[in-house]
Amino acid sequence: MEQWWRNAVVYQVYVRSFADGNGDGVGDLAGVRSRLGYLRDLGVDALWFTPWYESPLADGGYDVSDYRAIEPTFGTLAEAEALIRDALAVGIKTVIDIVPNHVSDRHPWFVAAIEDGPMSPMRDRFWFRPGQDVGGVEPPNGWTSQFGDAAWSRTQNPDGSKGDWYLHLFAPAQPDLNWNHPAVRAEHEDVLRFWFDRGAAGIRIDSATLAIKDAELPEVTDAAAEHPYVDREEIHDLYRSWRTIADGYDPPRALIGEIWLDDHDRFSRYLRPGELHGAFNFDFLSCAWDPIALRRSVEQTLRVHTPVDAPASWVLSNHDVTRVATRYGRKDTTFSFAAKHVRVPSDLALGQRRARAALLLAAALPGTLYVYQGDELGLPEVEDLAPEHIHDPMHFQSGGTDPGRDGCRVPLPWDGTTPPFGFGPPASSPWIPQPPGWADLTVAAQLADDGSMLALYRRVIRVRRHYLAEEGPPLEWTPSGDGVLSFRRRDVTCVVNLSAEPVTAPPGRVLVASVPVADGQVPPDAAAWIQDRPTADKIPNKEQRT
Repeated sequence: MEQWWRNAVVYQVYVRSFADGNGDGVGDLAGVRSRLGYLRDLGVDALWFTPWYESPLADGGYDVSDYRAIEPTFGTLAEAEALIRDALAVGIKTVIDIVPNHVSDRHPWFVAAIEDGPMSPMRDRFWFRPGQDVGGVEPPNGWTSQFGDAAWSRTQNPDGSKGDWYLHLFAPAQPDLNWNHPAVRAEHEDVLRFWFDRGAAGIRIDSATLAIKDAELPEVTDAAAEHPYVDREEIHDLYRSWRTIADGYDPPRALIGEIWLDDHDRFSRYLRPGELHGAFNFDFLSCAWDPIALRRSVEQTLRVHTPVDAPASWVLSNHDVTRVATRYGRKDTTFSFAAKHVRVPSDLALGQRRARAALLLAAALPGTLYVYQGDELGLPEVEDLAPEHIHDPMHFQSGGTDPGRDGCRVPLPWDGTTPPFGFGPPASSPWIPQPPGWADLTVAAQLADDGSMLALYRRVIRVRRHYLAEEGPPLEWTPSGDGVLSFRRRDVTCVVNLSAEPVTAPPGRVLVASVPVADGQVPPDAAAWIQDRPTADKIPNKEQRT
């Protein structure tokens, strides 16, 4: 049985910022289709698309108004179907995003719930509740949203009077669904089949731990036996039902969860046989550029995944977090949403050097490698966006204290020396402006430079497929000095030097290195893959010997 997700390279496409095919300044499906050759040559196995559905785009498409239609600024359903077919024709599968926790406030269900008034049966599909205190002026409870403000908004009745409150764990434009209602479950099962029937190879489940709530909506307290809406036991029944649907296809479809949980053993329960096939590894993503912390993260990740026979995932960034090239150039190289509130300087050259080494570390580990669009170009976080170019509700709902996530969503630079750098026609204006200094970071410029970040990504993915993609013996740590990570898989040793001095690589052939390796020395903030038993087989890139 095909299980492509176990060792794939998956490339995340944020459609709005990938490529603009019609010149309106917004990325679209036509733009993606026009760049499939680039993605094929990069060597990826699958594309994960953030939501491309019809949406008011109040939260980057994660506010879905119609799962069976494409957002008109991105294209049409026929174009999505063609994109899935065209990608598969060049050997690339498609994974789509499903958002079970909430829908848009423009979704027909919620529109009816508001317009039909307090007695509307549609309200049972959401979490409408009367307020507290005289006149219901206080929210039903003290829950806060993921964006930092109250998780409740009050409605207005058709006669203009103040009405009930509704729950939204994200923006007010994203009302939470009530998964106790059978229509909610039936609708999502039908949506899964709708896209699986059209060739989607799998789904990524947004905020996968949040959908199920305690119907009593109690306050969040440390004394509670179970959190009222995070990681509730009943959610596993939901994903077991989805797994049955996914396994009913030939080949089976993959279910990948976005699971932010500090408890690693609770995390692994989502990956038990009959539930999800995989989940994002945010512990590794958030980890400091530190040898002790990284080794602990790797060991803990493998410890959690091995008993449930699930592939680990390795990801350095995504559309929600600070770009890795910027993050690794700071004194504090970890990531947390709270830390984003304080802007600190970054040494971009250092960050890019470390990002190159981190790629070799992540790609050498057993499991699935995820690449966020633009990381293969070494793009930095854009941290000086003018207020009029900020779109993220995280910024507005925090009262401006959170810079938001737009800085990692700036449109890609493809070619040329001035904006829009080939993202769209020369006269077009991207929906988020690109920095004028990105000429050296364009795809065209990096394709012409064998030492570029893009050249490194292409080489690493190619060599990984040749030597490390297949599952085999477990990872074996090898002796190394302080500040160095060194491990072997089969006959390949990955050496990552996080110390301040060069370290001697083991004897053998350098398959790929983040920077040139001379005289057998791996420089600081660099990494190399060494084949310790040279063979006569060939790999499609230049060889070095240590």
